[in-house]
Order: sequence, then structure tokens, then C-alpha cells
Amino acid sequence: MTNEPELQPGAGVPDAFGRLWTPHRMAYIKGENKPSGSGPGDGCPFCEIPAMSDEDGLVVARGSAVFAVLNLYPYNSGHLMVCPYRHVADYADLEDAETAELADFTKRSLQALRKASGAQGFNVGMNLGQVAGAGIAAHLHQHVVPRWGGDTNFMPVVGHTKVLPQLLRETRDLLADAWPAA
Repeated sequence: MTNEPELQPGAGVPDAFGRLWTPHRMAYIKGENKPSGSGPGDGCPFCEIPAMSDEDGLVVARGSAVFAVLNLYPYNSGHLMVCPYRHVADYADLEDAETAELADFTKRSLQALRKASGAQGFNVGMNLGQVAGAGIAAHLHQHVVPRWGGDTNFMPVVGHTKVLPQLLRETRDLLADAWPAA
């Protein structure tokens, strides 16, 4: 056994770097099939997901006004979004019941992530409007991103690659099992 990189004819000069291939991310990078989310029936994933099974839609929990769903392009394992069922773009336009349940689901997201993954901290927030970074600006969603000491290393900084140690369906199952009762 050697630590030298395997020579591959025609593959360039070996540089001793390992490679982590994530070709599925190219669709995201290129924006392929990105829904406009402009309204129900216009490809808004947050309007379509509630009609799916929890497993197919990666839904962790459902309430009467909002639901918690895993992000398909997570910053970290367990990256959730809390979304109202109603197609509404601005936080100020939520009804009181939606605001209350969104807050409650955010709290329960934190509890479930701590229990299921031992998260040590969180980034929680909304990007309201496309200029603020919202990928789907027409349908409000709040991000809940678990964090751990040392979870940012050279991979995203140098390699612009995020290493996720768990498949989304496995993460969904763990969080659904850890979701606190109302």
C-alpha cells in the first residue's frame, strides 16, 4: 500500500489531492429546472410538497398552518425549512395563526435537531426577496441550519464543496422521530 496518487494516463499530473465528486450538485449550480415559485401551479415546490407523502416530500412535521421540510441543497446535514402552506412571500403578510405556528415549529426544529444530531448551535433566518438571497422569493420559508464546532473546514472555503455525511431520507427519518409533540 502506498500513499502516492494512482497514475492515470491522460488524467494530468498527480497533485496528491483527493477528489470528492458530487456531480448531482451541477444541476443546482447551473440552476437547471429551478422553479420560479411564482405561484401555486407555477412550479412552486413549497406549494407542491404538502401533497406528497412525508417521505417523498422530505417533510419532517406538519402543522395546521405550516410544515417543516428538509432543504434539498442543505448547508449542513439537518438543514430544515419551516414554510406556511399558504403561498405568501412576505413575513408581514402572514396571518397571526401562521406567525404563531411558524415560531412554534422553529422552536421544535431546534429541539429535534439537538436531540437527533447533537447540534451545538444554529443559524435561523429568512431571506425576504430575491435581492436578499431568497432562492424562491415568492413563497416564504425560514431556514434552520444546525451547526457544530469545526463544521466549516477547508472543503467549502477552498473547494467550494460541502461534505454531507448522511442521505436526506435518513436525516428526515431521524428528525421526524425526534420531533417534539405539541
